Amino acid sequence: MNYAPEPTGIAPYTAAMCRGLAARGHQVRVITTFPHYPQWQLDPEHRSIVTRHEVLDGVPITRLRHFVPNPPTGLPRALSEVSFGTRLLARRWGRPDVVICLSPALLSTAMAAARAKVGRRRPAVGVVMQDLYSAGVGETDSGGSAVVRVFTRLESLVARRVDGVAVIHDRFKRRAVQHLDADPQRVAVIRNWTHIKPVEPFDEPAFRTRMGWREDETIVLHAGAMGEKQDLGNVVAAARLAQEQGQSLRFVLMGDGGQRAALQAQAVGVSTIEFLDPLPDEDFGRALRAADALLVNERVGLNEMAVPSKLTSYFSSGTAVIAATEATSTTAEEVDAAGAGVRVEPGDPAALVSCVVSLRNDPLTLRELGSSGPTYCDKVLSEDVALDAYDEWVRALHRQKHGG
Repeated sequence: MNYAPEPTGIAPYTAAMCRGLAARGHQVRVITTFPHYPQWQLDPEHRSIVTRHEVLDGVPITRLRHFVPNPPTGLPRALSEVSFGTRLLARRWGRPDVVICLSPALLSTAMAAARAKVGRRRPAVGVVMQDLYSAGVGETDSGGSAVVRVFTRLESLVARRVDGVAVIHDRFKRRAVQHLDADPQRVAVIRNWTHIKPVEPFDEPAFRTRMGWREDETIVLHAGAMGEKQDLGNVVAAARLAQEQGQSLRFVLMGDGGQRAALQAQAVGVSTIEFLDPLPDEDFGRALRAADALLVNERVGLNEMAVPSKLTSYFSSGTAVIAATEATSTTAEEVDAAGAGVRVEPGDPAALVSCVVSLRNDPLTLRELGSSGPTYCDKVLSEDVALDAYDEWVRALHRQKHGG
């Protein structure tokens, strides 16, 4: 459901995977939606188009109009996935050797995987799980226990019935095996990578001035989607507290999403917070580098559902990371493994402000944390290594299904 030119979330990884597979000799075709994330709305030019064919970076793409919910929660979110899945079922796919589905979205993935299993010449089917859908439903309180059970059973069914699953973290594999009953031999771990090009040296003070960031301010930047799992009301509360304390801090929320309008309403009268639209790639990288700290903020109770895609870009920037997340979360584990940041309790604005102030007063630690991120990217989060792994994974799916 998500593909380039969407700038955040899983779209950059999916598009890079397709380009990488094409560059490694595969004939790749993409069926996706019109761009709609993270703002959860279609561009006016797309609203009257039902289907469009295009070529992007050498990859043929078919875009299907689907229902875009706003806000993207509950039943409307499910209907969005089903609307895309329904259109997938009605399309001609040709005769692919391998079909790769992306989850999220789980419902359309299940529909596509089921269709691929019908017919005389059945392709191999692989699912890339960027998030653990059933864990997300439970951890974000998107439904009651009955809803969680339904989605767990569906995700388990998909994981068990397809020919292979790729997940983005070792912890995801453990959960897929232990909670979804996936065959461990059919679950591959392929890490995400930074999709932001290295930033050439630039005049950071001049860039900060252009952004309106004062020299005496400590800039804490959160980049990416503004949705339920980010719980950015915690950041608004931290900004208000910083203002009340007279702290020279500025929290910057850069991006878009279903919660942005509500967050802006909450932030009326708060001078220590700023909302920015997504920036072009070069300026995006510069903003990450010029900030004093980069923020991951997660809802209380999130542990297993996702590894925030922003972490790869954060680590590559050379700027220290502050993670407001549970001590037992996958995010905390990843930040600790990188040695690139510090953790604070989620949902605790005072703890967040205190952490920022402490780091501001310890510039040596800030630099040491920031310098660890690029090193971790080089060792663990390499794009070439990941794309080579996807290449081998797809070839293995084909061999398993068709031999040769």
